[in-house]
Amino acid sequence: MVNRLRGCIIYWRLALCLGVFVLLVSGCSGDTGSFLDGGSVDIPVAAGMAGEEWYSQDYLSGGVCVLPADKQDKADKNLPAGSVLLVNATKGKVVYANNIYKKLYPASVTKIVTALVALEYGNLDDMVTISYNASHITEYGAKLCGFNEGDKIKLEKLLYALMVYSGNDAGIAIAEHISGSVDKFAGLMNKEMQELGAAGSHFTNPHGLHDDNHYTTAYDLYLVFNKLVSDYPEFKDIISKGSIKVKFKDASGKKKELSFTSTVKYKLNTENPPEGVTVTGGKTGTTQMAGSNLVLYSTGPDGDSYISAVMNASDAYSLYDQMNYLLSMEGNSKRSKP
Repeated sequence: MVNRLRGCIIYWRLALCLGVFVLLVSGCSGDTGSFLDGGSVDIPVAAGMAGEEWYSQDYLSGGVCVLPADKQDKADKNLPAGSVLLVNATKGKVVYANNIYKKLYPASVTKIVTALVALEYGNLDDMVTISYNASHITEYGAKLCGFNEGDKIKLEKLLYALMVYSGNDAGIAIAEHISGSVDKFAGLMNKEMQELGAAGSHFTNPHGLHDDNHYTTAYDLYLVFNKLVSDYPEFKDIISKGSIKVKFKDASGKKKELSFTSTVKYKLNTENPPEGVTVTGGKTGTTQMAGSNLVLYSTGPDGDSYISAVMNASDAYSLYDQMNYLLSMEGNSKRSKP
């Protein structure tokens, strides 16, 4: 057993050295992901060497772009947020990156991971019954749709309520439906992140209310968003809505309807992107500990698709000022070479 463990450790150290060499000679490509160390992260448990830092090129999904930590942009005075990233998703090129491997609290941006797990493991036609736990969330700062215990609603409608309105009760209901409990669902979230190569993340709940052990990175969020918009066309439809009406039945079978509006200002026309940029949609997240956060999917004036993230902005005004500044880079192939 000891010899096997030593062999495993030697193997992964060799893989690490090989990965670093590949990174230095190849950089970022539009066709494959690259390998880097962007900060101190916990090794995924599945690798069997918890406590050591690691990354592997083979561990990353194909079709993603990664930038070496030492090749990120210097801080721009117009982008003072804790972490900022803009990727041309069509060409697989990083346009701007600063602190993209820094572990930060994501707040409700967490819900894109919840949506990914729901789409991976659930059936959108599933009928979900709202539990006592989902209908009795008392944590400070929780945003609630107002579902009652016993309400029956399709998983698809819950996803709209989750992503458009950011309902925490929708998140709990989804988690319990998919996994039976929030804890088990969080385990599934972490499993999916590991499989994506998102090694800088750890989640404890499906909604993003603060927990010291609940964190992620701008790069990891890019990985999630990239998979969602690439593999699930229904996700793009969900985030594109500025407002929705959700129909369902209560415990007695009576028909009910609730209306919700988006938390993304671009979808409410209370914020306008730069000229030539079209915002499909995204996800916001705000808590006192996390600051203001936003991840977007948009189309630039060049017709290419972009994924952008601003994390840990000081407030909503600064968040959108910075996002607009970032979006103004779309169509400018600032980093034509890795």
